[in-house]
Amino acid sequence: MEIEKKVTVGLIVAILVQTGGALVWAGSAAERIRAVETELDDRKMVSERLVRVEAQLEAVSGQLNRIERRMEARDE
Repeated sequence: MEIEKKVTVGLIVAILVQTGGALVWAGSAAERIRAVETELDDRKMVSERLVRVEAQLEAVSGQLNRIERRMEARDE
């Protein structure tokens, strides 16, 4: 059994098409990864802002409690 060692134009075209498809797929995958990374960065900033807002709300709640205690003591 003998194998021919010829490379046909069809084989070259098939390899080029397959390689092109792989490059397009890799490019779109990289773009999707970049979009996910951007969204994660945005969420991180929102998360940090939420933590600050929660801390401020706790401070305001404490102030309100002190004001209520003073008003109740004043009424008595």
